[in-house]
Amino acid sequence: MASQTEIIAVPKYGHRLDPRKSLGVALVCWTAFVAIAWSVAHGQTTAIDEAGMLLWRGADLLPGGPRGLAEGVRDLTALGGVLLRNLIAIMAVVALLFIGLRREALLLALTVVLAWVVNSGIKHLVGRPRPQIVPHLMEAGGNSFPSGHSFNSAVVYVSIALALAALSRRRSVRMTITMAALAISLVIAWSRVWLGVHWPSDVLAGWLGGVGWAFLASALLYRPAKAAVEAVSEPEDSPSPPTVH
Repeated sequence: MASQTEIIAVPKYGHRLDPRKSLGVALVCWTAFVAIAWSVAHGQTTAIDEAGMLLWRGADLLPGGPRGLAEGVRDLTALGGVLLRNLIAIMAVVALLFIGLRREALLLALTVVLAWVVNSGIKHLVGRPRPQIVPHLMEAGGNSFPSGHSFNSAVVYVSIALALAALSRRRSVRMTITMAALAISLVIAWSRVWLGVHWPSDVLAGWLGGVGWAFLASALLYRPAKAAVEAVSEPEDSPSPPTVH
């Protein structure tokens, strides 16, 4: 009896998201980031930060909740750690290459690498120490503002979501994928405060900066990535993709 072969069609080219909308989102996020950074530099967030750190903690300064919650939060925060987030990003790049979306793969790689440079530079410039008013429930080194977990995890997960969203013309699908990535990265950001290794303003600024960078790169790095791919591709392999709104 002959076996049947199922053929799954994948798009050869992704659909570019509207760069004007991407720039608009980036502008909102980075404006909020700058406002928080200015407030931190001028000591305007001290009261809010301290209240946020102590919000769900008891007299022992440890966060409340059922037994085992701490382990779950550590698992969540690991999703934004260097090893897992970069492994996920590499897997996403490989998957995009596998289905023939070389432009989107290069765009994702450029976005993630440059985001690390940007976040590291800002950390060095601000030089904010980590909070010491509560116990640290895991090891964490380096400067505190902005949160690297929050910034880089937002970049990785949102950029992957934007790459996947480009596979569909349906707005509802694109919105669902993007909102899921925003939610995941926001939970990772929250975990850093719960573990006592970042001020609330660190993670909020980091998350906003990461989301803003993902959308900014989607708008500004698309053409360089497209040109680089076309330079090593056959002319017929690189038609101009439609823009989805």
